[in-house]
Amino acid sequence: MASNNSNGEEIESSDDNEISSGRGVGGRKYRPVFAHDHDRAVLEMSSIDPGDASSSSSLPVRNDRINIKVGMQTDTTSEGKDDALPNHVGVNGSRTESKLELFGFDSLVNILGLKSMTGDQIPAPSSPRDGEDATISLERPKTSGIKSGTMMGVFVPCLQNILGIIYYIRFTWIVGMAGIGESLLLVAFCGSCTFLTTISLSAIATNGAMKGGGPYYLIGRALGPEVGVSIGLCFFLGNAVAGALYVLGAVETFLNAVPSAGLFRETVTRVNGTAVAEPITAPSLHDLQIYGIIVTIILCFIVFGGVKMINRVAPAFLIPVLFSLVCIFMGILLARKDKPAVGITGLSTKSFKENWSSDYQNTNNAGIPDPDGKIYWNFHGLVGLFFPAVTGIMAGSNRSASLKDTQRSIPIGTLAATLTTSVLYIISVLFFGALATREKLLTDRLLTATVAWPFPAIIYIGIILSTLGAALQSLTGAPRLLAAIANDDILPVLNYFRVADGSEPYVATLFTAFLCIGCVVIGNLDLITPTVTMFYLLCYAGVNLSCFLLDLLDAPSWRPRWKFHHWSLSLLGASLCIVIMFLISWSFTVVALALASLIYYYVSIKGKAGDWGDGFKSAYFQLALRSLRSLGASQVHPKNWYPIPLIFCRPWGKLPENVPCHPKLADFANFMKKKGRGMSIFVSILDGDYHERAEDAKEACKALSTYIDYKRCEGVAEIVVAPSMSDGFRGIVQTMGLGNLKPNIVVMRYPEIWRRENLTEIPATFVGIINDCIVANKAVVIVKGLDEWPNEYQRQYGTIDLYWIVRDGGLMLLLSQLLLTKESFESCKIQVFCIAEEDSDAEELKADVRKFLYDLRMQAEVIVISMKSWDAKAEQQDESVDAFAGAQQRISSYLSGMKDKAQEEGTPLMADGKPVVFNEQQVEKFLFTTLKLNSTILKYSRMAAVVLVSLPPPPLNHPAYFYMEYMDLLVENVPRLLIVRGYRRDVVTLFT
Repeated sequence: MASNNSNGEEIESSDDNEISSGRGVGGRKYRPVFAHDHDRAVLEMSSIDPGDASSSSSLPVRNDRINIKVGMQTDTTSEGKDDALPNHVGVNGSRTESKLELFGFDSLVNILGLKSMTGDQIPAPSSPRDGEDATISLERPKTSGIKSGTMMGVFVPCLQNILGIIYYIRFTWIVGMAGIGESLLLVAFCGSCTFLTTISLSAIATNGAMKGGGPYYLIGRALGPEVGVSIGLCFFLGNAVAGALYVLGAVETFLNAVPSAGLFRETVTRVNGTAVAEPITAPSLHDLQIYGIIVTIILCFIVFGGVKMINRVAPAFLIPVLFSLVCIFMGILLARKDKPAVGITGLSTKSFKENWSSDYQNTNNAGIPDPDGKIYWNFHGLVGLFFPAVTGIMAGSNRSASLKDTQRSIPIGTLAATLTTSVLYIISVLFFGALATREKLLTDRLLTATVAWPFPAIIYIGIILSTLGAALQSLTGAPRLLAAIANDDILPVLNYFRVADGSEPYVATLFTAFLCIGCVVIGNLDLITPTVTMFYLLCYAGVNLSCFLLDLLDAPSWRPRWKFHHWSLSLLGASLCIVIMFLISWSFTVVALALASLIYYYVSIKGKAGDWGDGFKSAYFQLALRSLRSLGASQVHPKNWYPIPLIFCRPWGKLPENVPCHPKLADFANFMKKKGRGMSIFVSILDGDYHERAEDAKEACKALSTYIDYKRCEGVAEIVVAPSMSDGFRGIVQTMGLGNLKPNIVVMRYPEIWRRENLTEIPATFVGIINDCIVANKAVVIVKGLDEWPNEYQRQYGTIDLYWIVRDGGLMLLLSQLLLTKESFESCKIQVFCIAEEDSDAEELKADVRKFLYDLRMQAEVIVISMKSWDAKAEQQDESVDAFAGAQQRISSYLSGMKDKAQEEGTPLMADGKPVVFNEQQVEKFLFTTLKLNSTILKYSRMAAVVLVSLPPPPLNHPAYFYMEYMDLLVENVPRLLIVRGYRRDVVTLFT
């Protein structure tokens, strides 16, 4: 068969009896993947069951060849006859044929095989929003034409960034000041920081496909977008300013080597360690600016040439540097014989012993020992001076988008560069310490040039090219880092720097060049230089913390190919970064942290929300699980009890389609929390079959969640599909929640509309819900007068009246106190009405309740009402009497109807599909009880802001209609009422 879809894909199947030489599992044979000249991609698989030609009659497996051609725009005709397979919808909506139709989806070969077999990877979402409605497409991704390997993509850039000017002009001075012993400690201390960071970087980089952005990409996906962007932008600034520093270092070295090249000239007298002060010619600031701008522009043109141009130029910068190192060590080995200068002893045991210990002392601004110098050096100061000589390990990962295989190149290349430079530094400490006297080490800034063989000019070339190489790598990595941040679409202000996959970040490169030129124009970057180091250390700390968090959480997705890592090493690396930051300068550390914090705050306010599956989310998840296990399933102590209301959103009546929950129910849910602490569960029930209404439930849940956020409620939304509301609620009340985080209060609206709109099914549903709550041991709060419930801005005055009739664990008292914590009710006072059946019990009950409220730290006025007779002679409100008469008449009519129906059918009395057994005098008594209570509420609490009354349980074997009449009589003419039933647990305690 052959068919074409609208996307230009051609799927062919034809009989083919050729058998390939390779045999797969179960005797199946596969042909290798091949590509025609006119096809963009072709996947070919042959499925053959040898020796059983009849098997195709029972199973749809034939000797067919399936060709999936992507991007073809040709018309084909059907080749198959009766053996055509059933069709199903393909990936892009086309009708395709599948031999695995039984499984209901496209074969994995169709979906994944094309890319996995041709070496392409399905691109991961570049931002938290890209993956929401992603569809799988067989279109091959656009790839950059030039990809770098481990050597040119990682090792060379890292080596160029690490080997810099400090090694040539400061390393011998550091050995003279700190001595061989502490210099080795200094190299080990700083090198261990970058080595541990490299270990962490290798682990994260090998945990999956990595896109552009280097450390930003890794940190952002591990610690979240806010942390990633804040550290990423700081690292970008560090790289951009570092490029200016390297350019200025190269220009200054060039002007010192060739003074005649200067357009301007300044002569400054300095103490240079000789007996008589000699004039020294220093480069002019204007020369530095002019040459610096020219060099920066030239480097930018190289960067504009793309990865191919950079890879061609980089060796031209690195090879002379390596040659200069060879010349230095050749000169050291030949120094004993050549004696190039006074103070150079050659490799000498005597010099080695004399230079072993440290000799910290005061120096002038040029670093020359001076007893009157203002700068006193110690180990802390040398850490700040030397540490830039070990930075640069991120140069390779900055170019992650240009690497062929990030998971192989980044660990091997970065670690090789780190170890190579560390070994070089250690050997250099030993050689320099044995090469010359301490005085020579401290006074000759270019001792490496003095001893170089065959002539010192080689070292000047090495210095210039090493700094230019580092500048080139900085100007290459910084724009790609900025473009990667912009591509994630977190900050809209960075959208100007976005680039397509595989394209060069030209706009970001121009912006980086302008920053670099601006810093070059400043000329003196002594104040900015420590901040650059802080940004590097901040990035290293972020990488270590990312690996620490991921390693400690050990989520199922954490499976790095790099096995030599442990969370303790990452934690040690992060600690070293922080310690080194404060050792260098606590003030600049504060500045760097403050800048990162400001960016973090700006991103959290202005940035687009998203979820990258970062480590913090995993940490929150594991913390929640651990907290849930620690809570256990035992009863919560009253001191730790929090209301977890289950808000029944739409039980009675109808709301507008775009309003998934009654607005006042959301307001009431907030009233049940103290200072917003706690969680609410908003549930709604859709009638119908789950298979048919599953999509409706998802849409409804999404709408309800959006509405909850709009109302600023701390809670979650749940939608349940059930045949009826009763069945749905029964399932909810049994299964909702986990452990002690199950909802403990059911909140719903009182069904005031049931008689007005003749909704005869409501009584049975309402009573069933209350009975389910009692069986499940859930408290119940029913809100009557919900439409008049105040919002958070409507201040209420008067009293909050509690009609405390039965023991409810203190829930009614606690709800009144929670209402007082809200601005709407903070001006109200609480009145507690207690019902005493006899006059003799009144005073004793009042004293007991006052003592109880005092111990509970609750202020309330206690009023005891005696109902000694419960007869009709007691004073009653006229409107209550009218309601009572109406309820009697309706119950009599309903009872007569039940009796007539039972006589006609010859069955016992039935109501709501169940047999009922009741005493008519008992019904009369219940009606009179609710009448008496309603009259009391109207007498004492007509002007109350809200009234709370105990909920009577539905009487056993009474019709639901009778219970609704009792409840209607209880709430008659009370505008705002909370009907509360506690459960078999105390929610307040007397004890501290």
